[in-house]
Amino acid sequence: MKINTALILCAGFGKRLNPITLSKPKPLLEINNVSMLEACIELIKTLGIKKIIINTFYLKEQIQNYIMNKDFNCEIKIINDGEKILDTGGGILNMVSQSIENDFLIFNPDTLWQKNYFDEINKMENLYFSKKIENILLLANKDLSFDKNLKGDFSLKNNLVSKDGKNFYIYTGCQILSKKLLLNYKVKNFSITTIWNNLIKEKKLYGLESCNNFYHLTDIDIFKKLQDL
Repeated sequence: MKINTALILCAGFGKRLNPITLSKPKPLLEINNVSMLEACIELIKTLGIKKIIINTFYLKEQIQNYIMNKDFNCEIKIINDGEKILDTGGGILNMVSQSIENDFLIFNPDTLWQKNYFDEINKMENLYFSKKIENILLLANKDLSFDKNLKGDFSLKNNLVSKDGKNFYIYTGCQILSKKLLLNYKVKNFSITTIWNNLIKEKKLYGLESCNNFYHLTDIDIFKKLQDL
């Protein structure tokens, strides 16, 4: 089995990167002359996925024009959140409800996605299908984070995600998710962490540890430092 469709979350305001993001959406900010969104799309293509769905809201015309004017040589569909921003959970539900697929690879483009993630994402996919699970997160030990101010979100042991006093692991912004998890939700503003927390209680949230250095576009100070990589 294989995942055929990837989702990229591009609706957010990027407020922590003001004033730059007052005139440009965060996914279009560039590191080494390559936008965060382009780096994400190129990784998805490397993984052999040719269908991509992007959600937009804030400065949506810029993202739409960017996709139209670049030849990514894959099928990219843009779906707007609507009159109000939907947050991560609502945005994902809005996208998957317009696809016939059941399993999705999902990215936040505020992580610098490079091709050295290829093997780890393939391992995630293999684990997802072999264990017949419904959600798996790619997590990085906070020691590997370029931004040393980032705190851990989770603990991870034997691929099972939990929250305890340690929480050494940061969510990288990549997950695989089954449409089944969203059946009881409506398209409205809610965070994907609502679903994660429910899965943690049931001991059904899974994770894979990434060994790559983690570069995340946290704020304007980190953005400036990333320019020197």
